[in-house]
Amino acid sequence: MAQGLAGPPKAAPADVVRHLLAVQSQDYPGATWALGQRMAAGTQESIGALFDQGTFVRTHVLRPTWHFVAPEDLRWLLALTGPRLLRGAAHRHRALEIDAELVVRAETVFEEVIRRDGPQTRPELGMALAEAGIQAEAGRLAHLIMCAEYEARICSGPRKGRLQSYALIDDRVPPSRPRERDEALAELAARYVGGHGPIQDIDLAWWSGLSLGDARRGLAGAGERVERTVLADGRTFWSADQAGAGARDLPPSTHLLPNFDELLVAMRDRRDGAHPDLPEDARAPEHIFNDVIVIDGEVVGEWDRPAPKGAPRLGLRPRVPLDARTRAAVDAAVARYAAFVDRTIEAVWLD
Repeated sequence: MAQGLAGPPKAAPADVVRHLLAVQSQDYPGATWALGQRMAAGTQESIGALFDQGTFVRTHVLRPTWHFVAPEDLRWLLALTGPRLLRGAAHRHRALEIDAELVVRAETVFEEVIRRDGPQTRPELGMALAEAGIQAEAGRLAHLIMCAEYEARICSGPRKGRLQSYALIDDRVPPSRPRERDEALAELAARYVGGHGPIQDIDLAWWSGLSLGDARRGLAGAGERVERTVLADGRTFWSADQAGAGARDLPPSTHLLPNFDELLVAMRDRRDGAHPDLPEDARAPEHIFNDVIVIDGEVVGEWDRPAPKGAPRLGLRPRVPLDARTRAAVDAAVARYAAFVDRTIEAVWLD
């Protein structure tokens, strides 16, 4: 499977991020679990340590929302998507009284305080703005920080306790050569297909936040790196060669995916990601983007992730009938999650 949920696992979290090109990560704990399931070994703690070291970064780069990105991919991705993200935020910026002059002032403050005091958390950046005479309540502060991210001034630094910090991108991300727009579109398309395919052009447009025209231009520019197939139902898909992705082995490929996992959130058309017997109400976005039980690439139900400091209880809510063999595979997936977060967890079937 192109997604990395079946077949040879990756050795390190940065390898997973690099393969997928970008991994949605507004829920940081859930996103680390998304990486962990695609790795041969790893825990939430070990992945967090590598994140703190900067082996991969977290920033606003697509759609927009948080994504993990490999450092060497960040600059060209931002050059491609940043201008569109800024244009898309224009209406909200007018409501928040954010103009180009204010963005420059805020970026100057951010750079000065980080250069002087090291990586800063969002509250610390807000305090720096206030000291500079810039009003920075929650919404305004968030958008000023995002502008600095879109313009490749700042990105994630090491965590401070439970909070992410922001570092200067020049201190965190190595220089890389600029790409012409058509080259960047082709690279985006080929890498997206390689990590998510088979996909449709509408999926690429949704995932990247670019226009459908740009998505099609990128797929055309990807050339022999992608393969085009038209299905009997009229849908056109692009895929990449997945050597070694043969028949499914026993037991079934079983995963407890976190909310917003790339398997589902990366697609505009998600019909192929749901089990045929999944009830219609369980296909709604508020369910399909939740923590879901996935068997052989299809959603069959949901699971309740234990709170970090609450009762170690994990609820399993299948929405289609599961036989004993499949339930045993789900129980094994629970054990893997427990090892990942290093907790003793009680699984409870709630069907």
